[in-house]
Amino acid sequence: MKLLLVTLLVFLINLPFGALRAKHKKFTLMWWIYIHIPVPFVILLRIYSDIGFALYTYPLLVGAFFGGQLIGRKYLARKKDSSNKA
Repeated sequence: MKLLLVTLLVFLINLPFGALRAKHKKFTLMWWIYIHIPVPFVILLRIYSDIGFALYTYPLLVGAFFGGQLIGRKYLARKKDSSNKA
C-alpha cells in the first residue's frame, strides 16, 4: 500500500515539471534542470516512507516519474492547442 501511495505522489510531483520542461528546447540547461529537480524529492519520499531502495520498487517509481513528466508535457500541449483554436 505504501508503494502505491509513493508511486502516486511521484507521479503528481512530476506533472508540473513535465509542463515546464515542454516550454524549453530539448537538451538545453533548463530542460535538464526540470527533469532533475524532482529527484531529491523522490529520494526523500523513499526514505521517509520506508519503502527503501529495493529493486522491485524501481519499475513503478521510474515509470511514475517519467509518466508524470510525459502527461504534464502533453497537458500543456493540449492546453496550448485549445487556446490557439479559440
